[in-house]
Amino acid sequence: MRSMRARLFLILIAATGLVWLSATAWVYLSTRAEVEHVLDARLMEAARMVSSLIDSQEIDTAVASLDPGIMPDVRHNPYERQLSCQIWSLTGTLIGKSDGAPAERLSDHADGFAERRINGSTWRVYAIRDEKRGVQVLVGDNLDIRARLVRDMVKGLALPMTLILPSLAGLLWFGVGRGLKPLSQLAAGLEHRDADDLHALPQAGTASEIRPVVAALNGLFGRVAEARERERDFLSYAAHELRTPLSGLKTQAEIALRTDRAETRMLALTQIVTAVERTAQLVRQLLAMAEAEAAPAAGLRPLDLASVAKEAVCGQEARLRAKGGTFFVDPSLAGVSVFSNETLLGLALRNLVENAVSHSPPGGTVNLVRTEGGIAVEDEGPGMPDAEIARATSRFFRGSNRTPVGSGLGLAIVEVCAEKLGGRLTLSRRRPAGLRAELHLAASANS
Repeated sequence: MRSMRARLFLILIAATGLVWLSATAWVYLSTRAEVEHVLDARLMEAARMVSSLIDSQEIDTAVASLDPGIMPDVRHNPYERQLSCQIWSLTGTLIGKSDGAPAERLSDHADGFAERRINGSTWRVYAIRDEKRGVQVLVGDNLDIRARLVRDMVKGLALPMTLILPSLAGLLWFGVGRGLKPLSQLAAGLEHRDADDLHALPQAGTASEIRPVVAALNGLFGRVAEARERERDFLSYAAHELRTPLSGLKTQAEIALRTDRAETRMLALTQIVTAVERTAQLVRQLLAMAEAEAAPAAGLRPLDLASVAKEAVCGQEARLRAKGGTFFVDPSLAGVSVFSNETLLGLALRNLVENAVSHSPPGGTVNLVRTEGGIAVEDEGPGMPDAEIARATSRFFRGSNRTPVGSGLGLAIVEVCAEKLGGRLTLSRRRPAGLRAELHLAASANS
């Protein structure tokens, strides 16, 4: 059910109905018990009255008085004269009975209460045995009439309650609507809010049940505002970074076209190649950053860490070999399995390796080593001062030891991937020279 109001209304109706039925059952049971107690007491008193009349030798008067006064025809009024009386001799002879009493003996027991079924009806009977007079008095009450009395009493209570039910349903519907009014007002305010309006909703005066929703929405607005600010900064930096090499390309192309000197033309063409490489690198990393931010953190599965590392090395092996360098892949990575996202982990390792190759000196070695929490990439380049390490993952940050084709996005991409994987990136200076970038994964590597 989509309507919260309807859902709450049905819950309240069901709860009210359950309480109502429970109360009706309780009234029915308690009323029946009380009625049985009162009517049993009446049976006992009637039997004692007849027995006392017999003791005073007024048996004929007793029988006569029972017929018109206590046991009339129940066809006219079902609750009048419902008692039946029988007087039996101890030898088994019926001495007398009230009008309407069955001819069959009401009970075979000697004294006290008992129940017996006669002609399809169950009778509640009280017996008094008089050994002195040689008689037994039986006074009975038809239990069908008792049950009808209890039903009529409960019906008299239930009927007004049933008639009130529509009014109660209307009051509940109105009350639920009034109770949800703050939520409706909040929804109306959000519906008319401009898409660029991300200021926090006021929490003062809001209902305590709505306050967590308002707080969560304010937190969401804050995160959206931060994301928009990051996007604006990113686009601004990207536009600036792209504008610089494009302007340089145009300038160098004009120089190459206008000069007659071969050396100048060759220098201009070299600068054009460098600018193209830098622009291509920037575009690749912008796309990589977009891929890292758009990639879902789900899709985790067991991955072979050595295979992912070798794929990252394969893409940069030619570049490093051209500088006379080599890769060292830790043999202990073989057989190590990590529970991770293949796209994000591969993107992070490729950027770490690419960054290490870019800063590696001629003849240097780039190491991929296993760590307790994941994998580390080390180079033998100039490294970074401690002050710059703290800012190294900022977008478009290029330290003092920058490379000609760097864009300042590589480590920022790795950090985005690490956060999405539930891990982190740690940078530190390597002795005697170089940088160590350690990728800590959320799930420990297991061999």
